[in-house]
Amino acid sequence: MRTESGRIVHLADYRPTDFVLERVDLTFELDPTETKCTSRMLLHRRDGAAPDAPLVLDGDELTMSALLFDGMPMDAERFTEENDVLTIRDLPETDSFEITVETVINPEANTQLMGLYRTNGIYCTQCEAEGFRRITYFYDRPDVLCVYTVNIIADRQSCPLLLSNGNFLGGAGYGEGKHFAAWFDPHPKPSYLFALVAGDLGVVEDTFTTMSGREVALKIYVEHGKEPRATYAMDALKRSMKWDEEVFGREYDLDIFMVVAVSDFNMGAMENKGLNVFNDKYVLADPETATDADYANIEAIIAHEYFHNWTGNRITCRDWFQLCLKEGLTVYRDHEFSADQRSRAVKRIAEVRHLKSEQFPEDAGPLAHPVRPTKYREINNFYTTTVYEKGAEVTRMIATILGPDLFKAGMDLYFERHDGDAATVEDFVKCFEDASGRDLTQFSLWYHQAGTPLVSVSSSYDQANAAFTLSLEQIVPPTPGQAAKDPMHIPLCFGLLLPDGTEARPTSISGAEVAGDVLHLTERSQTVTFGGVPARPVVTLNRGFSAPVNLHFEQAPADLAHIARHDPDLFARWQALNDIALPSLVEAARSARSGADIAVNSLLTDTLIAIAGDETLEPAFRAQVLALPSESDIARELGSNNDPDAIRVGREAVLAFVAGEGASLFASLSDLHRTKVSFTPDADSAGRRALRNAALAYLTIAEDRPAQAAQASAAADNMTDLSAALTLLAHRFPEAPETQAALETFRARFAENALVLDKWFAIQATIPGEAALGRVQHLMQSPHFNASNPNRVRALVGTFAFSNPTGFNRADGEGYRFLASQILEIDPKNPQLAARILTSMRSWRSLEAVRREHALNALRRIAAGEKLSADVSDIVERMLNG
Repeated sequence: MRTESGRIVHLADYRPTDFVLERVDLTFELDPTETKCTSRMLLHRRDGAAPDAPLVLDGDELTMSALLFDGMPMDAERFTEENDVLTIRDLPETDSFEITVETVINPEANTQLMGLYRTNGIYCTQCEAEGFRRITYFYDRPDVLCVYTVNIIADRQSCPLLLSNGNFLGGAGYGEGKHFAAWFDPHPKPSYLFALVAGDLGVVEDTFTTMSGREVALKIYVEHGKEPRATYAMDALKRSMKWDEEVFGREYDLDIFMVVAVSDFNMGAMENKGLNVFNDKYVLADPETATDADYANIEAIIAHEYFHNWTGNRITCRDWFQLCLKEGLTVYRDHEFSADQRSRAVKRIAEVRHLKSEQFPEDAGPLAHPVRPTKYREINNFYTTTVYEKGAEVTRMIATILGPDLFKAGMDLYFERHDGDAATVEDFVKCFEDASGRDLTQFSLWYHQAGTPLVSVSSSYDQANAAFTLSLEQIVPPTPGQAAKDPMHIPLCFGLLLPDGTEARPTSISGAEVAGDVLHLTERSQTVTFGGVPARPVVTLNRGFSAPVNLHFEQAPADLAHIARHDPDLFARWQALNDIALPSLVEAARSARSGADIAVNSLLTDTLIAIAGDETLEPAFRAQVLALPSESDIARELGSNNDPDAIRVGREAVLAFVAGEGASLFASLSDLHRTKVSFTPDADSAGRRALRNAALAYLTIAEDRPAQAAQASAAADNMTDLSAALTLLAHRFPEAPETQAALETFRARFAENALVLDKWFAIQATIPGEAALGRVQHLMQSPHFNASNPNRVRALVGTFAFSNPTGFNRADGEGYRFLASQILEIDPKNPQLAARILTSMRSWRSLEAVRREHALNALRRIAAGEKLSADVSDIVERMLNG
């Protein structure tokens, strides 16, 4: 199952290992440049394996200092070490045996941040997906589960803290100036869940009493002095543990649960059993330094990694093709947790915004792949929004199809049947089939077919017979490697709104299967007729975004406005308003490109202002309503031949019209002279801040001067309001004295806080227009820019490429050339970081001809780079050939 440059790994080639790993004892003698790892493995030959099959172990840039068989040095003719593979021959046919491997590694020089590395004096590991092989030769694959005992030896002064997975066995002094600690994890796990952290850190401590009455010690480790900023993460952890017991019946299973926050980390966080390692941006928060979005992310990601204890750790993946089985399922679980903690409707809107802006373009481009792919070249490149977010949507559809009771029964069966297993997607789906009695064979196509289905809808009303008919047709577009697709099982939640705003209750239904409020589209074309409908209804389809599809349904603007004002489903109301707005924004972009006058649909303005001013609706929802479709949404709707400059000009014209029409409302909602209240991160308070800042943005557009935003920046007493005002100043008035003063004040105030300074970089990286590139290049010369810190690179280079359509997509191609240089520079040091930033060019084929040619040349330049990593070469080749 190894991944190496040029090799394609296929799901069809899966087979179990020839040997079973029973247990492993690891001893680490930590040193910044010469860490010694001794791995003692107990194995036996698997039943059915060939009697002469060798033991083949994975490695990556390892220096092996010793190899022992049953405690004795192994004869040289019995093993070979080449191409990062250790092959051992002449092993027993029946008896268990012991292999000991000693390796020497250099954590200080490990800039890839995979395996064991040292950053800011802290030893840390990241082993998912294939990082453990950078520590020692091993069966580094997810279906090899065993128990681990870990002994850590280190300098007592520089590493007073020695942590690993499981329960603490004890520790003591170990010679002059050193000490050791021993850990044992009683739960079999694969190597990707191994973790080690050593160094000098502060700690926040608490306890949690499980539903069976056990007391669990909770510890969050952070840099000294930052402990107060970890209290919200601790609160989120305790709420997550309680929620998982109440909703899924899952109780924690060790004596201790630990979180460690580090500043140099490729991922957001990692769910290592009992010892989660986090990027510190998803742990540290206080009102002065963290926005409401930061608090929400901390809550969600703390929950996500904790929920992995069952969906990922206790039940793991048989192979990496099953990645959605742990990630998609766990994203669904953290979405449900956040929905219960906050506003369910607002959370769902945010999820769909993210899905449409990130996953839909992935599905429509050269990087498209099924939720459960059948092949990969570099597994790190499949940690994608398709696996995570679309994977979560597939789980949500199972819940929609079966209903809450049968879904829970299926999940309970999954936990019971596969606890301690390395499972597959088929195992997961079978549990729901067995619990419900429903055949999910067709539904399982969601795991196997790439692409976003398009559902075309038309309707008719027969007044004489009080009958309303819906006609639906589905198309799944071709994607790389999948030209022809079979019809999917698409569950569409729906409602029929009557003219008075109430819902119709049909007396009869014929045609397609309808169960409750769910219409099951299972064929290429289907019709459903509702009888006993007293007046022509307005149909609201795909309520709650019950299926991740594109809808083509030409409803009259007045019907959409009726939904936006009356539908009982708040998501449907938001979607209807977007369906009014998007055609106006698309037409505005086309007019801007052709030089024609830009007209704005007054129905859009009237409906938007009416909803924004409706005080019966929660502020967070009203803020979402005010956030019109983005430039990337417009580009996706246009589909091809996109001109980012024209898109921006058209959208700005629509925003200006709305701002002018609603100026008095926005002035009232922004309420800059409000009574000061203490900051709290709860959902209601966050919603009020979101609405106020959305209104401020419109008011600033209407007035076309920086005064209001500058005043808001100066008056802000929390990071949410401060960053919103600063973003508004920088994006609207980048050269204004007020903006320059506010940016410098922000920099000086937070110069020593890396996470906040990342916001400073990101705000400037997203200032629109062709001057953005020069600004980014200038910021890279700042003493605050650290090219070795992934967060800082993502904040500046990544944000520029992903989130600045006009700045990055300059017509002269300089943005693409800049990115190509950055990718080639980052790749030798951190291939994962380089590959992820490179995906910002996934939609290059949708650009107009001149930009498209510049983008193509930049990609070709990257592809021609010397000694490209497998991560980057995989992405660039798929972009060029997909």
